[in-house]
Amino acid sequence: MNRYKIVSLVLAFALLASLVVVVKQSHDTPEADPVGAVLGNIHARRSVRAYADRQVAPETIDTLLRAAMAAPTARDRRPWRFVVVDDRSLLDSLGAQLPYAGMLLGAPAAIAVCGQLTEGVDPAEEMWMQDCAAATENLLLAAQAIGLGAVWTGVYPYADRVALVSRLLRLPPDVVPLNVIPIGYPGEKTEPKKKFDRKNIHHNGW
Repeated sequence: MNRYKIVSLVLAFALLASLVVVVKQSHDTPEADPVGAVLGNIHARRSVRAYADRQVAPETIDTLLRAAMAAPTARDRRPWRFVVVDDRSLLDSLGAQLPYAGMLLGAPAAIAVCGQLTEGVDPAEEMWMQDCAAATENLLLAAQAIGLGAVWTGVYPYADRVALVSRLLRLPPDVVPLNVIPIGYPGEKTEPKKKFDRKNIHHNGW
């Protein structure tokens, strides 16, 4: 076998080995296992209450809002309304006055998830709370997926908190704040809690 044939064989084997490595890597990436990626993100989500000194870009906030508005909504009413807060003085005011929301003092941004009441609908039939809760969970999962930290701080149904947030954010009378979500890049390392418990599961009735 002459020298040129040997070189050609060596190059062919090297190319084949490279292709094998590329194919293996492609199968090892989350994109090749969308179910695993989605479930992994759900189980990795945790509440983050401390944030790095780093701003969150407007387009990143937009990514969160797009995810939030992909949530299910009763009768397709889409009652959710969002107030993005990145003014430092306003964040500090909310953090100083809202119970259990002191982490807003260190957050570079926040999103207030609100529901707009439906004109002419009996309050007992309103579904804005469920719709906005679904939107909030989408938002929290999106934050986890893109490397942000966030935490749900409750506002509704506490009348004093609703009044405070409505005043500070200048909400119209028919818009009710469900929560305020501090947003930022994690400034602490926390582990997700293991919450699965078979004792909470029943089949075909209680």
